Amino acid sequence: MKTTIYHNPACSKSRNTLALLQEAGIEPEIVLYLKSPPSAQKLASLLEAMKMPPRELMRKDARYEELGLDDPALADAQLIAAMVENPAVMNRPIVETDKGVRLCRPP
Repeated sequence: MKTTIYHNPACSKSRNTLALLQEAGIEPEIVLYLKSPPSAQKLASLLEAMKMPPRELMRKDARYEELGLDDPALADAQLIAAMVENPAVMNRPIVETDKGVRLCRPP
């Protein structure tokens, strides 16, 4: 089964999720999304598969507010574009398999 993890090695939840996959004998494709963020189209596809609106995937931290992403008037496409431009505002890790896509919080 093909498995992909959108991973941030500095994040304990992401590291723990990767470790769980590896302990289960799964060697996922690792996408370091801070260096190689998914395209807007790919991110929209992941969100659709998770049945999740873009804002729900965003970390509600200082950067979120600094970028004005707390503005309720922003459309989904604008939020997706903001995550592509500023991938640090994306929550993680996201795991994609043939069975589906999940935000793995908790691992």
